[in-house]
Amino acid sequence: MKAVQIVKPNQLEVIDIEKPVIDPKNNVLVKMTAAGICGSDVGIYHGTNAAATYPRIIGHEMVGVVAEVGDNVSSLKIGDRIIINQVTSCGHCYPCSKNRGNVCDNLKVRGVHIDGGYREYIAVPESDCYLLPDSLSDQDAVMIEPTTIAIQSCTRAELEKDDMLLIYGAGALGSSILKIAHTICDHIIVADIMDDKLAEAREHGAQFTINAATEDFQAKVLEYTHGRGATVSIDAACVKNSLLLLLQATGNAGRVITMGFSTAPTEVNQFLITSKELDVRGSRLQNKMFGKAIDMIKEGTLDLNNSISHTFPLTKAQEAFDFVDSRDPSIRKIVLTFDF
Repeated sequence: MKAVQIVKPNQLEVIDIEKPVIDPKNNVLVKMTAAGICGSDVGIYHGTNAAATYPRIIGHEMVGVVAEVGDNVSSLKIGDRIIINQVTSCGHCYPCSKNRGNVCDNLKVRGVHIDGGYREYIAVPESDCYLLPDSLSDQDAVMIEPTTIAIQSCTRAELEKDDMLLIYGAGALGSSILKIAHTICDHIIVADIMDDKLAEAREHGAQFTINAATEDFQAKVLEYTHGRGATVSIDAACVKNSLLLLLQATGNAGRVITMGFSTAPTEVNQFLITSKELDVRGSRLQNKMFGKAIDMIKEGTLDLNNSISHTFPLTKAQEAFDFVDSRDPSIRKIVLTFDF
């Protein structure tokens, strides 16, 4: 069967590998139908994802159809449409004992540390499979995974109805966070440097927007928060100076969520954290949030339809990644398909 492997940074190959066989642990064989291209996939391709190991079959936004089940499978049957949890954890370390398997001491993420979904078939445990709602196509369903990342960040932020939220960055991550945050609170500020993205943010629930390139960012945050600063700030841009900007923009007793994976030094002002007694928290991956995202879709509070702008067959993955690198303004989300 065909698979896409990053042999080393900037070397992508379509390879032939053996079709996997189910066993008592990986007891569900999934025929892949759609796999999203995420910013972290692009980072692995270019060698900028510090967590990745090589060579690696990438892909962690994984949708498919159950092709075979083991004798010990009880909740799935052949033909079921499912999405696969990308996080695997050991279940017995300190983080796992605190129900935080997304930062397991022995964490293995499909498509990052172990092979992922850019292949025709994948064998996984039944517990890592989630049934898809009929209302969502396979291609749009890949957006459930980035939605779980957004749910995780809002959960880590302990976002509440009366919060004044600042989301820094209106790209794919920031847009997903906005969708979730809008179901929790109304007072939302979105900052970015692209006016078209800010316009989209206003359409999707942002009460205020700031162009950080042309407006006084800190002054605007104070203006839109009654002079006190945001109660919660989430860094969805993850650029060199964004954390410091959010430490400055967040008011006393606020929470600041960082999601960046850069290993480059970042300036942090200790006084800002201590004097305002800020909680600065990381948010990584997601902690069993697939069920919550799917429930929101079923309830009608989350709409992921028509999320995909471009598709490429798996065998043309190089063209797809080159297109991502072109930064074409029409790109919203690219999905690899398996009908080749």
